[in-house]
Amino acid sequence: MKRREFVRTAGGTTAAVAASAGVSGTAAAQEVQPEWPSGVTSGNLGSYRDARGESEVTVSVGAGDSGLAFDPTQLWVDPGTTITWEWTGSGGAHNVQTVEDGGPASLDSGDPVDEEGYTYEYEVTEEDAGITHYHCVPHTAVGMHAGLAVGEDVPTVETGGANTGWPEDIADVGMPIHAHWVGLSAGFGIVLTMVFTFYMLKYGESAHTGHGGSR
Repeated sequence: MKRREFVRTAGGTTAAVAASAGVSGTAAAQEVQPEWPSGVTSGNLGSYRDARGESEVTVSVGAGDSGLAFDPTQLWVDPGTTITWEWTGSGGAHNVQTVEDGGPASLDSGDPVDEEGYTYEYEVTEEDAGITHYHCVPHTAVGMHAGLAVGEDVPTVETGGANTGWPEDIADVGMPIHAHWVGLSAGFGIVLTMVFTFYMLKYGESAHTGHGGSR
């Protein structure tokens, strides 16, 4: 291999390693969600929607195959948003009510209703900021629970992102482990390129073909 050809190849290898590192970093990006109470996360269906920035949102009451869920089950909105709970008519009679000591929003649609198309509206205010756990009273025992997060000042957790099979955090280094592997891979590629470049500049050949110029 000629020196110029090798240098071009080495440059391409280094760029490929850097690009790979960039792609891996993107794949490892994680989504932030509110830190829901266990009663919310154990609710039926478990769907999530980040509706911040939207002025109106609809939640289905009586969703899922059995009609015993809220959809979305977990909802994040801004103060000032109007939420409309709309009954599907499935699963029997339902209502919407904040559980005891379940949070700042005082949700209460009244007596259970089984009428399809029935609605209950609630305009979220600054006083509702935080996380509220609510349920359907007649079906609380079978998991018809949901959560409402309001505003930016709520506890959050990171979810999703690339799954490497390793723990996401290492206390000693304070960053996701997959980021280290990306860095090590990129560093190894650069060092390997430098070693081959050294042999080519000094001996005029690859490190695998012996020393001393062409035969």
